[in-house]
Amino acid sequence: MAVSASSPQVSHRQKPRLGFLDIWNMSFGFLGIQFGFALQNANVSRIFETLGANVDDIPILWVAAPLTGLIIQPIVGYFSDRTWTRLGRRRPYFLAGAVLASLALFVMPNSPTLWFAAGMLWIMDASINITMEPFRAFVGDNLPSEQRTTGFAMQSFFIGTGAIVASSLPYIMTNWFDVPNQAGEGVIPNSVKWSFYLGGAVFLAAVLWTVVKSKEYPPEELNSFEENAEEAHAGTSPAISAAHYTATGKKQIRKGSIITLIGLALTVWLSTQNLNKELYVFSLGTAIVGLLFIASGYLQKISRYENGFVTIMNDFENMPTTMKQLAVVQFFSWFALFAMWIYMTPAVTSWVYGTTDTTSKLYNDGADWVGLCMGIYNGVAALVAFGIPVLARQTSRRVAHLVCLVAGGASLLSIYFLSDPTYLMVSMVGIGIAWASILSVPYAMLAGSLPASKMGYYMGVFNFFIVIPQIVAAALLGFLVKVLFGGEPIYALVLGGVSMILAGLLSLRVNDRD
Repeated sequence: MAVSASSPQVSHRQKPRLGFLDIWNMSFGFLGIQFGFALQNANVSRIFETLGANVDDIPILWVAAPLTGLIIQPIVGYFSDRTWTRLGRRRPYFLAGAVLASLALFVMPNSPTLWFAAGMLWIMDASINITMEPFRAFVGDNLPSEQRTTGFAMQSFFIGTGAIVASSLPYIMTNWFDVPNQAGEGVIPNSVKWSFYLGGAVFLAAVLWTVVKSKEYPPEELNSFEENAEEAHAGTSPAISAAHYTATGKKQIRKGSIITLIGLALTVWLSTQNLNKELYVFSLGTAIVGLLFIASGYLQKISRYENGFVTIMNDFENMPTTMKQLAVVQFFSWFALFAMWIYMTPAVTSWVYGTTDTTSKLYNDGADWVGLCMGIYNGVAALVAFGIPVLARQTSRRVAHLVCLVAGGASLLSIYFLSDPTYLMVSMVGIGIAWASILSVPYAMLAGSLPASKMGYYMGVFNFFIVIPQIVAAALLGFLVKVLFGGEPIYALVLGGVSMILAGLLSLRVNDRD
């Protein structure tokens, strides 16, 4: 049953500080979520190549996943802001997403064809997104401002812990339990299959732990806290005038028309060029965003009232300044991460191991080593997660984020110079430091700038600036690798390293205040 989250209160109080065990329980579900993400990130390109994908076609096969997140996360956030059930506000979404994601993890390694695997990636990523984003808002709901950095650091700890185990599972299956990591042409190895089965079980169990062991503040109690009080009273103010909606509608129609024309013009131009189909994703996406603004504008201009879709579009247009500044940082850091996730296995197996034959033992040993090393960077993230709040207190959150991102960017660049795969473990240390910061510091800075009654929605919108760089990466990297980089995916990692260092420098301009 949906309940208004803006009822006025007579007196207001501070949110109570939570104990270590409470923060542990409310974050534990991220252990399972990261099992899903880590298995996906470390093995999906391997699955695609096994089922016959060319290396320059891999980005377009990935693009459905971030597109799904772009749509789902703000919608889930919007509705979770307005939901109250016997399970609570955010927890129903945790549970539904976990069930769907676990089922997808069981099916994915049994994909019979490439198109089926691409479709399963879509479903799996959508389900993980349904689970993940309410967890971010969960921290903002339950913790006072001074504990939020610790809360997001705890999530980073579980993300790192889950990922190091999940990323290493194919290696562990083969080297500890003698599960074969080779199969016939077009057949996914048993080591990968059993890793996904175990990951699906852990995903569901960890999220169930958080659902059972944690609690949420009812809307009335949440609005009794001082940091929410002003907004709670504002929610009882008179309705916004029809003239406001008319003016806003006209502005959005003009803006949407310009964006749509740019997107359509770019699409028409691309159709006359002999370029990769991945580039159409970006141009068509631009046109679709423009059409959404036009639709919102007409609804406000003609109907002169606000509904769910109009609220989503208006809040997106009027996001806080800190969120806009963080958006740019997120764009370049996640572009780098997506380049790494797509191309780490093809780059290391071809550049360091010297093979592209997916049926060879050398290729599969290299792919297993990549999975193990990606687990290492997640393990590093788990270890340094609680050191980042200390660094932030000694300097600032902006400086802490800069230091971590520069370490990650330099480590990505270092892979170009490797001749011995053993040293890939060293590169993973810097990437792990960056990963720990990416998972915690931006969200800690963001949470203090958001209105409490829209925490879930804005956390979902913030995912745009994770998804958009993934779409750009998927649209451009395949083209760049094929046309400019001579088919060598290692240069995608070099580009990612430069992008991550730039993200660190841009973090210095973020207005970080509650």
